[in-house]
Amino acid sequence: MKERTLIKTLFLCLALTASGYSVYAQTDPIVQARMHVDMKDYEKAKEAYKKLYEQSPRDADVYSEYLDVLILVKDYKEAEKLAERQISSNKSNPMPLIDLGKVYLASGKERKAQEQFEKAVQLVNGDDLLTTRMANTFSAINQDKYAIKTYEKAVDLLRNGYLYSTPLAKLYAKTGDIDKALNAMLMAGPVQMPGADDTKATMMELLGTDEKKLQMAQKALIKKINEQPENIWYIELLTWLYTQKDDWEGALIQIQAVDERNRENGQRLLEFARTARREKKYDIAIKALESVIERGKNQPMYGVAKAERVNIMMAQLEDNPFFKPEDITRLEQEYAAFFEEFPQYYNTETLRDYATLEAQYANKPDTAIALLKKAIATPSARKDFNGWAKLQLGDYYLLTGKIWDASLTYSQVDKDFREDMLGEEARFRNAKLAYYRGDFEWAQGQLNVLKASTSELIANDALYLSVLITENIPPDSVMVPLERYAYADLLLFQNKDKEAETLLDSISTAFPQHPLSDDILMLRSRIAHKHREYNKALEYLKQVYDPCKDCGKDDLLRDDALFRTAEIHEKFLKQPAKAREFYERLIMDYPGSTFVQSARVKLAELEKEATIVP
Repeated sequence: MKERTLIKTLFLCLALTASGYSVYAQTDPIVQARMHVDMKDYEKAKEAYKKLYEQSPRDADVYSEYLDVLILVKDYKEAEKLAERQISSNKSNPMPLIDLGKVYLASGKERKAQEQFEKAVQLVNGDDLLTTRMANTFSAINQDKYAIKTYEKAVDLLRNGYLYSTPLAKLYAKTGDIDKALNAMLMAGPVQMPGADDTKATMMELLGTDEKKLQMAQKALIKKINEQPENIWYIELLTWLYTQKDDWEGALIQIQAVDERNRENGQRLLEFARTARREKKYDIAIKALESVIERGKNQPMYGVAKAERVNIMMAQLEDNPFFKPEDITRLEQEYAAFFEEFPQYYNTETLRDYATLEAQYANKPDTAIALLKKAIATPSARKDFNGWAKLQLGDYYLLTGKIWDASLTYSQVDKDFREDMLGEEARFRNAKLAYYRGDFEWAQGQLNVLKASTSELIANDALYLSVLITENIPPDSVMVPLERYAYADLLLFQNKDKEAETLLDSISTAFPQHPLSDDILMLRSRIAHKHREYNKALEYLKQVYDPCKDCGKDDLLRDDALFRTAEIHEKFLKQPAKAREFYERLIMDYPGSTFVQSARVKLAELEKEATIVP
């Protein structure tokens, strides 16, 4: 009973509110006037606003809206009188002068309009709100010239170039005066160091990738630097501009000069090297670090620069699909020399990179194992560092065939980091180890839990492996195909590629119609990719994603195959157009795929690279 009463009350309130609004709309004159405008019944609107203005001539909204309606109905005489009355009632206010100019513009009297605009500009008094309002009003009626004059007058009065530098720069650029736009952006240099990021954003907006405009900006900055060599703000902008032009050598020269002039001990060069690394400009990053190293061992940044140098060299190797054996040998020598000079770095990521080089590139897993054991035994090693180092150690035990040592090492990490992502990673690796051994039931139990991992990467990997096992355990419990496949996967991990291919051949021959056929193709593509046989890898992938093949079959791996195809075209065959085609196809055909977000990021990167000025 109470609920019914409440519902009735609510409905009554809603009805009263609706009727109240209707009555309000009928009784409030300005609401009625605006409704006439919305319905484009301008004559009725004109009459309504006329009455309102007569009753409240000082109401700014009524005046402004009445003027707009008069212009709409082309009653220019009445509009002119209305604006003139406002001018006479407040001769120090420039806004009615702009209104009168607006009336003259609408009626085709351009010269008379300009006279009013000039008068309005003369009334600029330094009030920030008024200046901004005037400039915005001028821009709204396509009078950018007078918006510029408004800001310029305010700048002269206030003697503060920074206050309106951004809107002035945008207006100058809009009217085609790039020189003045640049000067406006740079006028704040002597006092506005913290504003460098804002200036960069404005320059990006105004200059884009236009080579001619970028060159003009470069000249303007060099001129400012010559005038004020002590001003770091200009040098920072010029350095950034060089990177926008993809002239990293020019940027490095500027950074070296600034770092030396200000006695920054290489700190600025280190930051620049990190920026260059993020942009994959490895050679220039190494040059920047070598510039720090050359200053001598007594410099505070010497050790850091040395460490970051080998780290960048490793990143360069990992990002180079065409590395040669001598590249690996040279980097091994660099690491050995580094750790001889800086043994204190044994408990850092630099050591883990060194182990990766030895195990996965130099094919020396025993050397990598020895390095990791030494690092873990270091008394000052952080707990989390030891955790990741042990996971790596477990992988290399697996690489050398020491299955139980690998499992024990993973279990230690699981125990030490039970509630941490490291623990989840250890459990996943143990689950994968069980899969390699053919213990699918135990592996599946672990994977079912890991699918809910807080780490998206672990959750996705667990889901993939779980689906692989589930989809390929047949009703007749004949596990031979999956056991062989899992072992082939292990052989591939251990770099026994020929044995892995032989085992995959045996599955295809003995079980030609097995559901594993697509998974086998994906594994074959990985082997071909590993041996830099990229076209062969693409052929295997095409057999997976091609919709004309096995059209009735599910498409669990097709999004994966499309993503890998796009990556090969992008990174290894240097075919960005083909890469874009496959990334876009993946996004269109498989919008729910876990690869979609990565594909969008890749497309954005390709778009950025396509717009870089050579």
